[in-house]
Amino acid sequence: MVITTLTVKGMSCGHCVKAVEDSVGKLGGVSSVKVYLNEGKAEVTYTPEKVSLEEIIETIDDQGYEAAE
Repeated sequence: MVITTLTVKGMSCGHCVKAVEDSVGKLGGVSSVKVYLNEGKAEVTYTPEKVSLEEIIETIDDQGYEAAE
């Protein structure tokens, strides 16, 4: 298991938080996602053998936000 904190730009409300948490949380290999709206951060715990960091970032980007390490 790896815990990483990503910077997520473009979030402005609770709906944004839910969109990121729900979409990333559905990925196989992700065990937890916690979004901190005021800080513009997302903490993700995942198993790198099952899902890559690139896939997690792409999933966030697909929701209309800009994620980076």
